[in-house]
Amino acid sequence: MNLRPLPAAFFARDATSVARDCLGRLLVSEIGGERCVVRIVEVEAYTGPRDPASHAAAGHRSPRNEVMYGPPGLAYVYFTYGMHWCVNVVTGREGYPSAVLLRAAEPLEGLTVMRGRRSGAPDRLLTAGPARLTAALGISREQNGHDLRRPPLWLAAGTPLPTWRRGRSVRIGISVGQERQLRFFERGNPWVSR
Repeated sequence: MNLRPLPAAFFARDATSVARDCLGRLLVSEIGGERCVVRIVEVEAYTGPRDPASHAAAGHRSPRNEVMYGPPGLAYVYFTYGMHWCVNVVTGREGYPSAVLLRAAEPLEGLTVMRGRRSGAPDRLLTAGPARLTAALGISREQNGHDLRRPPLWLAAGTPLPTWRRGRSVRIGISVGQERQLRFFERGNPWVSR
């Protein structure tokens, strides 16, 4: 496995390009001193103030989404539904709030640790969905604003997914901007969320 962190230039592009290129990359977590490695198989792009589904729609800025305005390559971690954490990768240029939601990943290393964190979930559901992914990797508020180019949580080079294996669809679970095809996933991969 190529666990070399991705360079700053990888993140300093528009959210749609970064989202497509996240497929096949590795997310490495050493949170809590336990190493887990997953291969990203599903993401969604949130393209900035003109994207009505973005947390920064219409230029809305708040303590919750402040990290989105920071430099590219930071982790934007937020709490949703009063019980789940979700992790995004900040993209673009500093001051422009765009991000990529990491929706699902295929476990490669640390399966025992992920099983323990997800207590009783079947293996196929350990990391199939944004809240499941963060729970399995131990991601929480503490990683909000963390530079995803260094431990304990980083995006590694892995092997980019060939274009022919990438699927594209509308995003999931949003009430506005549903028509935008900004969800990217690996075709046929069983860890893609349903």
